Amino acid sequence: MVVATSMALISMMFLIMVRVSDPLVPRAIFGMLNTVLYFPSGAVYPQQSFPGWMKAIAVVDPFTYAVHGFKELVLKNTGLMAVSFDLAFLAGFTVLTLGAATLLFRRTL
Repeated sequence: MVVATSMALISMMFLIMVRVSDPLVPRAIFGMLNTVLYFPSGAVYPQQSFPGWMKAIAVVDPFTYAVHGFKELVLKNTGLMAVSFDLAFLAGFTVLTLGAATLLFRRTL
């Protein structure tokens, strides 16, 4: 679960930073994204109480699936079958974002 989560987040950052040339921009974007994506993930508040727009963000947020998977494994002491959808989403998200980042890289010498 840790590897799947880290790969999904790193690939998302690759996709965002693929065309950035200023070294100070990533710090600002990473800090903002961590805040924006952390709250809809369900780590702080239950997702059932979210407004509709925040639920829509939570559906595509990789943090949501990471938080759900870690809650299942740590708090409920379940197995891999309980987190199989979370792992599949994180793997699919990783493949999609790494593929898009690869296509956007500048091919220069």
